[in-house]
Amino acid sequence: VQLQASGGGLVQAGGSLRLSCAASGSIFSINGMGWYRQAPGKQRELVAVISSGGMTTYADSVKGRFTISRDKHTVTLQMNNLKAEDAAVYYCRMGVFGRGEYWGQGTLVTVSS
Repeated sequence: VQLQASGGGLVQAGGSLRLSCAASGSIFSINGMGWYRQAPGKQRELVAVISSGGMTTYADSVKGRFTISRDKHTVTLQMNNLKAEDAAVYYCRMGVFGRGEYWGQGTLVTVSS
């Protein structure tokens, strides 16, 4: 199983980006999916997760600005009204039924003020 993340880039504060992560390989089904981020000098933190049933959880810092969604083997993070503190490397994570947890390679989000 491999996860391929895309969509990062440079954006001005107040702007938007859309991150996507697609899983490929031998997959029967995927349980939870999520996005995490790690800024320089900080620990990796949860941004948003979505269960197989569509239940979502967000970090307080992104509530109302970010939206996580999923479609079969893809998880998407729509990020609006980006702030300087949102700059980080964003990682997707998926729990593949019968296979375990997998991480994407990370995609860099840079926010200019």
